[in-house]
Amino acid sequence: MPCDDYRAIELLSRTPYGRVSASRRALPFTTVTRHLIIDGKLILRLHRGYDYHQALDGSVVAYEADNVNSGECDTWSVQFIGTARAFRPALAERALFGRTPRLADGVPFAPVFLRIEPEFVALHHLTDVPVLQYAQNVGRPAPPATSTPRTLREAFR
Repeated sequence: MPCDDYRAIELLSRTPYGRVSASRRALPFTTVTRHLIIDGKLILRLHRGYDYHQALDGSVVAYEADNVNSGECDTWSVQFIGTARAFRPALAERALFGRTPRLADGVPFAPVFLRIEPEFVALHHLTDVPVLQYAQNVGRPAPPATSTPRTLREAFR
């Protein structure tokens, strides 16, 4: 395994959540998920009720995690690409994930697991990110909008 791959795995251990992306009915989607690295493979825990696991199982996916909101002045991002497969972790492996969320969109969280054997790993760094400028704006109300869009499509024009 190349040195950058080991570094990427080490960085992933610093943050518990990331995002998995794939396509569903030819449309892209991304969802947040908990991750662990076990025996060089990426193991994901997500909510069964979203039904994303069915679209992900057997599909090539991209998984990304970062430290963007950490407040550190150097930012990193790790991306793993590989085929996701449904996976039933042993009880000891499930315990490594820790407590599951109580609810997902108002319903009890039902965990389902996927395993990704990375075929491609990318590691990116941004150095001397101006986090103080961002941090100064956190908590301040957004400026008033001139009009409220009636549809999602209008909001992105």
